[in-house]
Amino acid sequence: MEIKNVTFIGLGVMGYNMAGHLIKNNFNTTVYNRTSTVAEKWVKEFYGSSQLTPGTAVSKADIVFICVGRDEDLVSVMEGDDGIINNIKDNSIIVDHTTASANIARKYYQLAKDNNFHFLDAPVSGGQAGAEKGILSIMVGGDQDQFNLAKPIMSSYGKTIELIGSAGSGQMAKMINQICIAGLVQGLSEALAFGKKANLDMEKVLKVISKGAAQSWQMENRYKTMLEGKYEFGFAVDWMRKDLSICFDEAEKSGASLPITKIIDKYYQEIQKNGGSRYDTSSLMKLVDG
Repeated sequence: MEIKNVTFIGLGVMGYNMAGHLIKNNFNTTVYNRTSTVAEKWVKEFYGSSQLTPGTAVSKADIVFICVGRDEDLVSVMEGDDGIINNIKDNSIIVDHTTASANIARKYYQLAKDNNFHFLDAPVSGGQAGAEKGILSIMVGGDQDQFNLAKPIMSSYGKTIELIGSAGSGQMAKMINQICIAGLVQGLSEALAFGKKANLDMEKVLKVISKGAAQSWQMENRYKTMLEGKYEFGFAVDWMRKDLSICFDEAEKSGASLPITKIIDKYYQEIQKNGGSRYDTSSLMKLVDG
């Protein structure tokens, strides 16, 4: 299958730059965004094309990429007369980068299989900076053959791209990612606040420990802004709580225990109550740096 025409649905802080990388890698790219002015801005910047409905955007696409907010947003672009399902070409591949539930991934995988197209769930990690630099991590659920076709195109904006398993496995992997992040950010917040209270030179401390066993992406990329009390650099608290709610739903089904994650979710809820809904996830520091 020769892939010439691609479509990108959803031009948020992630999708805007991901779609831009497709243009930079010489794919004929059409976009759709719910707010049409954003699509118009993207076209002016990257010289692709835009359409006014998901259906018209995907009608000629060999591969369709989606990056929207949540399950209901995915439904809104997939279904209906002007949606993707009723307008996509036979044998086309949908690659869904939305962080959504594993259940909806399995639903659309089966629906695609029954209607002569294909579906991969492929949530991403790496944040806005990763999207801008084209170095995202992408965890994928679905069939090997379709993954093999889609992977070279995803390489336009992804650095580490792995087929985890069957449909829904990508979303499950993303849940694990978010559980890990929640614990890391809380630990880092407590450590930085502890060091400040002890009047240590935290730049020197971090220079040392960031090269040892305590090293993490969060430490390398967020410690400076956390020490400065600045929390406007990435994934918002509102979105993190949405993702964690998906984790809790899945844990209830499987019988998994997430006691620490539930505590941290309550901390994020406190951040929201104090007006920090749009702060990035490192804002947990505010609760321990009083």
